[in-house]
Amino acid sequence: MKKFVALLLAAMMLMSVAAFASADGEAMRVALITDVGTITDQSFNQTTYEAMVAWCETNGVECTYYQPASDTDADRIAMIDKAVDEGYNVLLMPGFKFGPAIGEVQDEYPDVKFIAIDVGEGDLGGAELSGNVYCAVYQEELCGYMAGYAAVKLGYKHLGFLGGMAVPAVVRYGFGFVQGANQAAVELGIADQVTVEYVYGNQFFGDADITAAMDTWYQNLGVEVVFACGGGIYTSAAEAAQKVGGKVIGVDVDQAAAIDGTYGEGMTVTSAMKGLGATVQALLTEIKAGNFAPYGGKVDTLGLVSEVPAENYVQIAPSTQFVEGVFGETEYNALVGAMLAGDITVSNAIDAMPETAITVNDQGSVK
Repeated sequence: MKKFVALLLAAMMLMSVAAFASADGEAMRVALITDVGTITDQSFNQTTYEAMVAWCETNGVECTYYQPASDTDADRIAMIDKAVDEGYNVLLMPGFKFGPAIGEVQDEYPDVKFIAIDVGEGDLGGAELSGNVYCAVYQEELCGYMAGYAAVKLGYKHLGFLGGMAVPAVVRYGFGFVQGANQAAVELGIADQVTVEYVYGNQFFGDADITAAMDTWYQNLGVEVVFACGGGIYTSAAEAAQKVGGKVIGVDVDQAAAIDGTYGEGMTVTSAMKGLGATVQALLTEIKAGNFAPYGGKVDTLGLVSEVPAENYVQIAPSTQFVEGVFGETEYNALVGAMLAGDITVSNAIDAMPETAITVNDQGSVK
């Protein structure tokens, strides 16, 4: 994984405007197939798209994107077919829902290289990866832990976790968040004062029902900040928070600009982030250099690789509302260093809610 960091730095320094060839000598052409969202979803698709465009512009490589007509395997496969028919030979696929599509297309297009972001072994339905597919997953429990730890250190005692669907990645975020909040509370000697409300929305977008549930949390229960962990589901948390001056924690990418710009300046305490862009740029660099073979057929789990937070594949956002001496960048750096060294361990188990000294009210699902 340390190699990824070096590759990313190298990619950012490359300024050639010539079209590069892929490993088989064919001109490299890159396409993104979007998942459920769009390239302006302020989450997975947008981050992957922007990383692709930035790399391709720097390296003089043609790129585009395709958006499936609906949220079905058939439509995702149809867009993959269309991209290949139109001559694109490196396809980016962000999101666990691409698992079944990979099983269908990987052997049909052996000369196409597929980069699947956040697609793990459990998403592949038992399919064995071919050498033209690389999958990256992340240690969400680590950045979830950082977010929960930061929230309590910054003074929040009544927290909420609003997950999208209870898929492994979201559960790891949530259980990590609970573990981090618990550790901070124990360190501060306030475990008996900290509570986490916990629920899933069973979807990755906000709606009236979920907003109503969040209204209850903020207005009736006194929840101060909600970790909205499920793509566009943050809209329901933010709408409810806006009514009472509450706070939100974003996910996957730095969502401060999107949330604060729409619902009110200073609403976003932090965001638990994955290195989606870094992964995309590193793999495109390897493909351009003809070095994809060591990655093909693998599912890599990416996490901490450095004591420098910004160099890691899991982190909290630079826009975090740091308070030096309470939980500022100094304290954050120390936390990351301790986690990297193994002095702090975070369980990635998803079979049961972590045992805690704080109170966790597991409410199941909104609907």
